[in-house]
Amino acid sequence: MAVPELDATARAARVRLMIFDVDGVLTDGGLLFTGAGDTMKGFNSLDGHGAKLLREAGIDTAIITGRKSEIVAVRAKELRITHLYQGVEDKRVAFKQLLAETGLAPEQCGYMGDDWPDLAVMLQAGFCAAPANAHTDVLARAHWVTDKTGGHGAVREVTDLILRAQGHYDALLAAACSAHSEAGTEPR
Repeated sequence: MAVPELDATARAARVRLMIFDVDGVLTDGGLLFTGAGDTMKGFNSLDGHGAKLLREAGIDTAIITGRKSEIVAVRAKELRITHLYQGVEDKRVAFKQLLAETGLAPEQCGYMGDDWPDLAVMLQAGFCAAPANAHTDVLARAHWVTDKTGGHGAVREVTDLILRAQGHYDALLAAACSAHSEAGTEPR
């Protein structure tokens, strides 16, 4: 069973770097192959905007994924995700490199994963989250389990939790509402 919400919120308040797996977290885990052998993936725009909001709040972002894909590189660049580790067999190695690069302690990092290859990093990070459809053993070890599934808003739930825990959410929402008012449009 996951750790109670209060503990997850306190842990999320310490996050300075949020790390995401790709397949099953930023995507729904489905892999579509073309006849030429290229892989296609679908990303959720709500999740992407959540990653951008973390950056606006001064929280760095990273991806550590076992697969290597040009599509992921393009998406990471689009979202200005600073740290991208692809084709990683042992995610602990990438996590260690990331800590050295950023100078952060594991307690200052969050990690969101969905399957066994993610557990080694999840168990080291100060805050770990999983989408609702993650593997049972991952769900049992997560500090926070989302209501949404991977690739369908789960990342956004986690980014909103972090932003609320750190007191950034209301200001970012107010700025978004203000931008609509300045443009002469009213929210629907």
